[in-house]
Amino acid sequence: MTTTVRRRRPTGSAVLLTPLLAGALVAVALGVYGRLHAPTGFAVGPAGFSGALPMKAWLTMGAFALAIVQVISALSMWGRLPVPISPLVHRWSGRLAFILTIPVAFHCLYALGLQYDVPRVLAHSLLGCFFYGVFTAKMLALPKRGTPGWTLPVLGGLVFTALVGLWLTSAFWFFTSVGVTL
Repeated sequence: MTTTVRRRRPTGSAVLLTPLLAGALVAVALGVYGRLHAPTGFAVGPAGFSGALPMKAWLTMGAFALAIVQVISALSMWGRLPVPISPLVHRWSGRLAFILTIPVAFHCLYALGLQYDVPRVLAHSLLGCFFYGVFTAKMLALPKRGTPGWTLPVLGGLVFTALVGLWLTSAFWFFTSVGVTL
């Protein structure tokens, strides 16, 4: 007599547990590092820019513009727009937006650390940690089968919301307070 054992595949919320835990760990790790690390005051040379702040503002502006492309292309991919946009536009605009955030995040973490003395800066620091955490969760949830249908739109929406918050507390603040400079 042969007995067949079937493996139950996790479905629904259980499938999301690993991506969400990994995202939470990334967010907490960045926050802890940013708080415990002694800021150096300098991290990335602002090649082509007059200083680190203009560099960070312009790169964040680029990531923000590409995030808008992300939302529009995602709406098209999900059939919410009458105009078809290639999924390649979504993938590459997301990749480029993420790449633009890396030197900004590196400079913020290494040169400045997680700061909490000014409310705008505290919000910016926490949003940065949240952004990378939810981005991690979204990327890990992408290849998972059996995730609820709301997973990618919600995680993508949270990534976009975090990036908008980062843009408001950095590039928008910089351009409206300091002025438009290269």
